[in-house]
Amino acid sequence: MATQAQVDRWEAVFPFIREMSEEDRALALRSVHFPTLDADAIAYELDGDCANYLMCLDGRTRVFRRSENGREVLIYKVTSGGTCVLTTQCLLSGSNFPAESVAEAKTELAAIPASVFSELMGRSAPFRTFVLQDYSKLLSGMFSIVDEVSFATLEQKLARRLLVEADDEGFVAKTHQQLASDVNSVREVVSRHLGEWERAGWVANHRGKVEIRDRKALASLKMA
Repeated sequence: MATQAQVDRWEAVFPFIREMSEEDRALALRSVHFPTLDADAIAYELDGDCANYLMCLDGRTRVFRRSENGREVLIYKVTSGGTCVLTTQCLLSGSNFPAESVAEAKTELAAIPASVFSELMGRSAPFRTFVLQDYSKLLSGMFSIVDEVSFATLEQKLARRLLVEADDEGFVAKTHQQLASDVNSVREVVSRHLGEWERAGWVANHRGKVEIRDRKALASLKMA
């Protein structure tokens, strides 16, 4: 059973909960639970059932697909105050997950069972408005990613990859070879770009990881 502290935190991160009617809010409070994922724990698997509407209270998960040769293709990340667009899509369509999700750090979630999600979508205007507006915003972001992957230069793809992969301290725990695989290039080319950015003061190259030192510069290149 949820504690009052957990409920208070949920409402603080997602204040629309307080706008729901007393009856609808009571339904949500009776059903919500608060799972915690350790770093590297699986949030959901490819083709898995979608059992809950997930809302991130703290931490970070990444959503990705794997190619036939095992290369991981990042789709997006979910952080505090966010939801998962693929989870919403699966709940609305009654389909299974088309990707995978893993926690990158200890992650706290609020989970509403699928049956209660459907009931609240039908009867609670504040809940429905939040879900659909958030879904539209996240879907627009995914189209932006598609545009970048399809039309961006290698430098822009690499800059975006560094920015989305970086942890809170600005470190990307990947080798140049792994980054090259991520952007469909070769290590020598990626190393050359990272070397140029290091000389410019944008990044610092360490063994097995890259440190971002100028996010603004990388973001400017990403949007060029």
